[in-house]
Amino acid sequence: MRGGAVIIMLQGHVTHSFMQSDLRGQSPYMLSQFVGGITPAVFLFLTGITLAFLMDSRWRAGEAPLSRIKTALLRAGYLALLAAGFRLQLWTFAAGQSNWTDLFKVDILNCMAFTMVVLSPLAALNTRARVRWALTAGLGVACLAPIVSAANWSWLHPFVQHYFVPDLNYFSLFPWGAFLAFGVAAGSILRLVKQDELTRIMPWGALIGLALVAGAQYCSNLPYSIYSRSDFWLNSPGLILIKTGVLLLFLSLAFLWTRFIAPAGFSALRQLGTTSLLVYWVHTELVYGRWFGQYKERLSAGQCAAVAVALILLMVALSTLRTRLKHSGALRLRLGFWPFQPAPSPAAGD
Repeated sequence: MRGGAVIIMLQGHVTHSFMQSDLRGQSPYMLSQFVGGITPAVFLFLTGITLAFLMDSRWRAGEAPLSRIKTALLRAGYLALLAAGFRLQLWTFAAGQSNWTDLFKVDILNCMAFTMVVLSPLAALNTRARVRWALTAGLGVACLAPIVSAANWSWLHPFVQHYFVPDLNYFSLFPWGAFLAFGVAAGSILRLVKQDELTRIMPWGALIGLALVAGAQYCSNLPYSIYSRSDFWLNSPGLILIKTGVLLLFLSLAFLWTRFIAPAGFSALRQLGTTSLLVYWVHTELVYGRWFGQYKERLSAGQCAAVAVALILLMVALSTLRTRLKHSGALRLRLGFWPFQPAPSPAAGD
């Protein structure tokens, strides 16, 4: 699932960075960006799943509630350090072409860290109760987003506002944090079911996903709203629920792929998924950095497609090299938590 999101992300970022300005109103660009909009939700959702696996493992090990909350906060702190390092690297490599305020941009890693802090009290619950409260938190974040967006926050510094006030240029808690909360709920459910029951559970997930997409789309098109002001593409609960439905369909498809279609052997999707943090970091510098600045907003749709394919192949090669170096012993880098890295299976985790 993560590997598929990486491929969608790569093509979307290439198109966004390199396609000619006069072509951005045409179908290729619009379709690329529309599909690419699901990738942040995938990363947040899967981070929530891995967080739920961690909370469940600590609970089963008999740790005290405060200790489990502390562990969740430490993971959030690690993500915050990654986010700071990511922004610092981009700003440094820009060598004066980037404003110092870019160091404080709220990117997806910042959103992950901040949302984890907010959701860390869920670690004090048992796994069954965590499902209910994580769903409640996700719905609360989604439904409060238009209210938070409509409030007057002029008294608050923009660097702080961007962490929770909806903005098309940033990944704020409202509404993006809802996906991480829903991921915690999904991950907790996966911990509650037995491995041999997943084949029956996943189709239900797909049906729920379809129902969410259809129901949220219908409600979003109603001629009236409970909100005085709401922007569908910025803060609409309907869009969050539509994307959540797509995530459940994506999850079911990924399960079908890994269980029945490509259960073993090399898979480019799996490879990209296991090293997606590395791919995310490197490709951002290549696509948005100064390395190929002369081609920014100058390529045709066909040229962008060719560059996207080349970038995907390059990232698969980089990912494979990293894995082989790690397995060969030449690379011994072990960090406690990779936000983009798949968690171990429930059996292995326990």
